[in-house]
Amino acid sequence: MPADPLSIRDAWSKIPSPGSADTEFERFTGKRMERILAIVVAIGSAALGVQALIAALNSPAPADAGDAVILAVVFVPLAAMLAACLIGRGVRLFSGIFAVVYVLALAAWPTVVDPTDKSAGDQPWIFFLVNVGVVAAMLAFPLRLQFAWAAGMPFVYGYVRLVQGEFSREFWVTTAFDVSFTLILGVVMISLGWMFRSVAAGVDEARGQAVSSYSTAAAAAAAEEERVAMSALMHDSVLAALIAAERAEGERAKELAVAMAREALTRLANTEAAVAQEGSDEPIGTAQIVVELRRALSELGADAIVEERGGIGLIPGRAARALVLAARQAIGNAVAHANGRGLHIIAEGHGDEGIAVTVSDTGPGFDVESIGADRLGIRASILARMAGVAGTAQIRSDEHGTTVVLGWERS
Repeated sequence: MPADPLSIRDAWSKIPSPGSADTEFERFTGKRMERILAIVVAIGSAALGVQALIAALNSPAPADAGDAVILAVVFVPLAAMLAACLIGRGVRLFSGIFAVVYVLALAAWPTVVDPTDKSAGDQPWIFFLVNVGVVAAMLAFPLRLQFAWAAGMPFVYGYVRLVQGEFSREFWVTTAFDVSFTLILGVVMISLGWMFRSVAAGVDEARGQAVSSYSTAAAAAAAEEERVAMSALMHDSVLAALIAAERAEGERAKELAVAMAREALTRLANTEAAVAQEGSDEPIGTAQIVVELRRALSELGADAIVEERGGIGLIPGRAARALVLAARQAIGNAVAHANGRGLHIIAEGHGDEGIAVTVSDTGPGFDVESIGADRLGIRASILARMAGVAGTAQIRSDEHGTTVVLGWERS
């Protein structure tokens, strides 16, 4: 059952073009990379968060209201960020909230810690989350702010530690080591994130260019195929009908010309259906090809028979359709240029492996090498049509006549 042309047109119109496709599909690799980064950050941040929480609960200094506030202010946004990274929703929002809140909590640290705690060797629990604040900025902020966070966060921590130690020499040494370590680690993490995102963006861009190039090539190929099909249709039906009408003298010839004109108008009005019919691969028996060749002879008013040879089999519908149309064109040429003199048609089947159709006449012939590029009757309707279905077409012509051999073999 042939497809409804309107249904095909409606379905085709719903396919998005490359320029109108949603960016979610255009940035497939980039989105996958963002998801991977979020999961990796969640795992690493969870490990550091557990260490910080254990250090905070095991702190030798007595806890007070300020410590409880700092714990709540830091760990509640951290938990929200971890949940967002794991489920893949609101990652930028909650990561940005934690990055900002952590900086504020770190800056307020000297006002809430026990001022009697002056040991430079005992690092406060909030230090474990310095690089967590950096990777949170990596997920939430643009590249410049990411590097600003990676470079500024360690110095904020260093300043807080020096204020807590009243800028003593002992604190200077340990703080300098901590600041340099966290600074290098933070810059490396931001750089890795930037590199992975750049690679993903490059892959998406290459994919987009490839799809665009393929779409352009496919559109050009479809336009060329449609042009060739329309040119062949015009030559096979319209021009043949006009020539028949011009040469019609008797009543029988006029009736044939009218029938050919009616068929030409029908094929023009149903171009989409005709193209769909040519494109079908539903198997067709070689016996049906013989029937179509005899019908073509009748419609063209040619006095000839179709000789059947070989075994009967099935071949793809597209190949059968192309074979019949090419043979019809060859018969039409024999009728038009040789007046059908000595017209002989042989259909030799090879079972399911293929078929060969030979159309010959004893007309004056022509020079095959001198066929012009604008002669669509041979180049488009015979040679190009058979080549389009992986078939063969051979034309031999001399003063003794013309022979056209059309073939299709299963590969």
